[in-house]
Amino acid sequence: MSSADNGAIARFFGFARHGTDLRTEVLAGLTTFMTLAYILVVNPIILGDAIFLNQAGDLFPELMVATAISGAIGTLTMALVANYPFCLAPGMGINAFFTYSVVLGLGIDWRLALGCVFVEGLIFIALTLTDVRRQIIKAIPDGLKSATGAGIGLFIAYIGLSGDPATGGAGLIVANPVTKTAFGSLLQPTALMAIAGLIITAAFLVRKTKGALLWGILATAILGWILGISPAPTGIVQIPAWPSNLFGQGVAGLAGLNGSNIVNFITALFVFLFVDLFDTIGTLAGVGKRAGYIGEDGELPRANRALLSDAVATTAGAVFGTSSVTTFVESAAGIAEGGRTGFTAVICGLLLLLSVFFIPVFQAIPAYATAPALVLVGVMMMSNVLSIRWQDMAEAIPAFLVLFMIPLTYSIAEGLSIGFIAYPLVKAFQGKRREVPLATWIIAGVFVARFVFMTVQFGQTS
Repeated sequence: MSSADNGAIARFFGFARHGTDLRTEVLAGLTTFMTLAYILVVNPIILGDAIFLNQAGDLFPELMVATAISGAIGTLTMALVANYPFCLAPGMGINAFFTYSVVLGLGIDWRLALGCVFVEGLIFIALTLTDVRRQIIKAIPDGLKSATGAGIGLFIAYIGLSGDPATGGAGLIVANPVTKTAFGSLLQPTALMAIAGLIITAAFLVRKTKGALLWGILATAILGWILGISPAPTGIVQIPAWPSNLFGQGVAGLAGLNGSNIVNFITALFVFLFVDLFDTIGTLAGVGKRAGYIGEDGELPRANRALLSDAVATTAGAVFGTSSVTTFVESAAGIAEGGRTGFTAVICGLLLLLSVFFIPVFQAIPAYATAPALVLVGVMMMSNVLSIRWQDMAEAIPAFLVLFMIPLTYSIAEGLSIGFIAYPLVKAFQGKRREVPLATWIIAGVFVARFVFMTVQFGQTS
């Protein structure tokens, strides 16, 4: 890349204004990609449980391509339209809901379920163009924004440490029937590798090595390959499979909507809307706070552009054959590396597109190699708690609930919901009801209605 090209890129993305440079942005994009690349394998496995039951043949290769393309569309749109280093991909949790609750639980055909996601995306585009989604971000109290950022930090650290050893995860946090969770076994080689990776990555980080998280991931993966703990890549290049059996099914599937399934369709649509809306808003608020984008007015600049990118990605993802696409919390890894502009997202988006040709290499990066990076990003994001007014219990209680519930419910949306309900109540108990904006009361009421609806409809709230 010539110096003239570098200058054009720097001017377009505003490197000087954001205090960054080309090398930093490239490293940040690589780091974010490495921490979210697992979705290229995990998402097809989860969605495959819904689609393989209805479709002859193994569609894993097509689902992997659909995952990469839909993520790239969202990420590149975020980069070029909103100029943020946020990367997108089909969301974890919502893909499980798609498969196990909507298709297998409610009995909705997978094509119609994709149609539900497509309609959700169109509704989100409309909500964004009418400024509703930005107003929701604005209505989140500052204390909850800070708590969401710290909660996301705990969440991604928990994701990293609790990965299943059977699939290359760290396994340092495991399920326990008595204590709910417990420390994993050090007899597991993956657990030892995760610890080694944490030491290696921490050493890079405290020495202020540029690209510390990325080098930590690569060093841990290579060490695991050398020791035979995880298999080295069996190849480099693989010709991708175009998702011909998936493409367009999200639109065509709407023809299957009828009187017998419309109630279940609307139920699923409501949940898709809620989870995607508040996962995205929570991620943008939390990660945006960590990156320093959110000012004293509590607003995220260019919020509607960021939200529109997310909505377009969900709509495009349904067309290509995957569940809702959302802004990934792993974007915090790139921000921790210094990424501050859309060029970070450009790098990540291009790598998502290129990944369809290099699946053997990316499949060989074990989860225990990315776990240390997620833990250390969690450490960095905990600094958000310093912005919470802990001495004011009306601020501290809802903030703590958000901070505590996000990782334990495994959901940004659930944690933010509980904090949002608590905030106006404790403020009212404090005698400061008038300090709470009307929009905050309305959103809290919506959360209460949502919990009631989900309890009645599914017998649970997630």
